[in-house]
Amino acid sequence: MFRSIKLVKQETPASGSEAQPPSSPLEADEPPLSVSKLFRQKFYSEVTDAQWNDWHWHFRNRITTIEDISRFIPFSVKEQTRRKLVTARYPLAITPYYLSLMNLSDPNDPIRQQAIPCSLELADGNGREDPLEEGSHSVVPGLIHRYPDRVLMLLTDICPMLCRHCTRKREWRNGGWVHTSAGVERMLDYIRRTPQVRDVIISGGDPLTLSTRRLEEVLSALRAIKHVEIIRIGTRFPVVLPQRIDAELCAMLSKYGPIWLNTHFNHPNEITPEASAACDRLLRAGIQVNNQSVLLRGINDTVDTQLKLCHGLLKAKVRPYYLFQCDQVQGTEHLWTPVEVGLRIIEGMRGHTSGLAIPNYVIDLPDGRGKIPLSPNYILTRTDQELVVRNYEGHISHFANPIHTTPTRKAKAATTLPQLKLDWNDIEVKDENRARVRS
Repeated sequence: MFRSIKLVKQETPASGSEAQPPSSPLEADEPPLSVSKLFRQKFYSEVTDAQWNDWHWHFRNRITTIEDISRFIPFSVKEQTRRKLVTARYPLAITPYYLSLMNLSDPNDPIRQQAIPCSLELADGNGREDPLEEGSHSVVPGLIHRYPDRVLMLLTDICPMLCRHCTRKREWRNGGWVHTSAGVERMLDYIRRTPQVRDVIISGGDPLTLSTRRLEEVLSALRAIKHVEIIRIGTRFPVVLPQRIDAELCAMLSKYGPIWLNTHFNHPNEITPEASAACDRLLRAGIQVNNQSVLLRGINDTVDTQLKLCHGLLKAKVRPYYLFQCDQVQGTEHLWTPVEVGLRIIEGMRGHTSGLAIPNYVIDLPDGRGKIPLSPNYILTRTDQELVVRNYEGHISHFANPIHTTPTRKAKAATTLPQLKLDWNDIEVKDENRARVRS
């Protein structure tokens, strides 16, 4: 039986705490890591390394009001008023760590745009509160069964940071909830009674806002269900608060594999030493890490940015898994891009980098119809006999369709394979680059 789960209490720093009002905007013409160091020196100089490396400290000291953020970005009174109207509908929460990655003097900074409320969020447009119709696929509260063999388990709506492009932005106004032990048990009971479910995705909110002990209760119960083969965890903690990925958490997760962790880097500036170290700790614990980024206007909607992002992910040993078209959620329309932008990005990457660095570009269809992959079209014409195709450089080739080719003679299959035994006396050096094996 699960213990009751309490809400995480948010504490706003009192006046006179470590974060002091700036006398002027932080100048940030240097790389992001230098900006982060300058930020901490300027605004959190009294915070010890032990505090800065403690995820609980960051969570307690999240920036949650326009007055809070105005200590770092000197908004005018008019700007503050406009942004307060936004937070009345869509709240604000940013960790000090993630704030430290921003160029505070640049309104177009890609980190800032993901975290700071914008008046465009209130624009009336074509967005919907729940475009994926998650509610209609909810089999018990908190459990979504859309695909035959997998379910989505929403344990909480609490996150360390409220991303302005969030798919579940509709949940923010609920004030923060966590499923009780009885609610979790109802989800588990459905999974036990549904043997076709082999894959469980744990999400939220962010499930890593739960304590390690409480999260282990859920994982232990899932692992006791024989037909559950794979567990996935969806979290943005490695990006917005990597201090959460500590030794205790990794040791616990390692007991319940195979576990895949899907995280959410959107821009290369987010791949910091702290974030890379968090991913490395997960990998050393046997937890594979995938990245699911979202295509966002003005943030990562260029080939160059996506190449830098995906190359940085691979260097951090993180697999670029999905590039999502931004869901058409109410309050996010200013971040949408045309689908053609995503297709051009994938085409601009193909052939210019390893296939390992190219994510699957997908749309999560409205009305809960699932994800579909999108790809540039390299087939120019197709007949029963051949395909006319182009490569990444635009060169045209003809490819005979093997289904309609007739072999000129039967191939004779070998029944035994010769054993090859070599020693150094069998090798004849041809030149400095090649050697031939004597038959």
